[in-house]
Amino acid sequence: MELKKYLQYSKLDSGLSSVLLAIAQGSILIQKKISRLSLEGLEGSTGTKNIQNEDVKKLDILANDIFLEKFKESKNVAMVGCEELEKPKIIQNPISKFLINMDPLDGSSNIDVGVNIGSIFGIWNGNKDYSLNENSLLKPGREQIASAYVVYGSCTLMVIASKKGVQCFTLDTLNDLFILSKDNIHVPEKCKYYSVNYGNFEYFSSDLQKSLINLQKTYSLRYIGSLVADFHRNLLEGGVFLYPKDNKNPNGKLRLMYEANPLSYIVEKAGGIGTTGKKNILDIRPSTLHERVPLIIGNSNVIENIFV
Repeated sequence: MELKKYLQYSKLDSGLSSVLLAIAQGSILIQKKISRLSLEGLEGSTGTKNIQNEDVKKLDILANDIFLEKFKESKNVAMVGCEELEKPKIIQNPISKFLINMDPLDGSSNIDVGVNIGSIFGIWNGNKDYSLNENSLLKPGREQIASAYVVYGSCTLMVIASKKGVQCFTLDTLNDLFILSKDNIHVPEKCKYYSVNYGNFEYFSSDLQKSLINLQKTYSLRYIGSLVADFHRNLLEGGVFLYPKDNKNPNGKLRLMYEANPLSYIVEKAGGIGTTGKKNILDIRPSTLHERVPLIIGNSNVIENIFV
């Protein structure tokens, strides 16, 4: 079933359906750019830094602009927060009611080497009775009404979580349509993998080091270094992704609003959990738009035995 028909069949709010279709339309354009990356001169950095002091890639900017334009066209998005923008983008119109926090291109360091990358979106209801400001986006992940991510890899996949559960759609590149390929996704009871950057091992707490040693006795290590790609594999196959705090990043490194909240919403809808190692991600009350957190996400029964 094609995405538009699925959304109609599921009887989701028409405005929310419009936002999800805008994400789909934007990701199709980005997939085309990725397939012609070298041919269109889109490799490499812009030579600038974002608010996180990270190198900004040419495709980062392009993806950000594409999604902002699609959200504007949908006429249902009031404001967008993004890791590439210091301040949120207000695109309110008379019928706008949704707030979005997004990572328009996750895994930027992998762009130029052909490794999977992705896009991540958290969607919240706005309050039309109040003027918009940066604090309008600072809502707990528990209040999301939907979230989504796209994986650009051997095929292009869009995963959506809402009150209807978790579904995966595969892009038919011949017709530029996302087709339902997996419905009612649940994290497998049996965990197969764990994903962690062992390059940071010496900076982890002794408790976490012991936990990782226990994990490697039971599960296979798989680490792509692209959050969306690692998360997607673990969601379908069973696994745990860890980007914990360490001596270099005592507050964690991943962004709460753009990465941790949307993916934690998805994994919880699929029967898993996202935590900091101490607290459920979805219960955190954000203090700043670009706030960072530790993230341990995946199979609940495995995570409960990981100590940080």
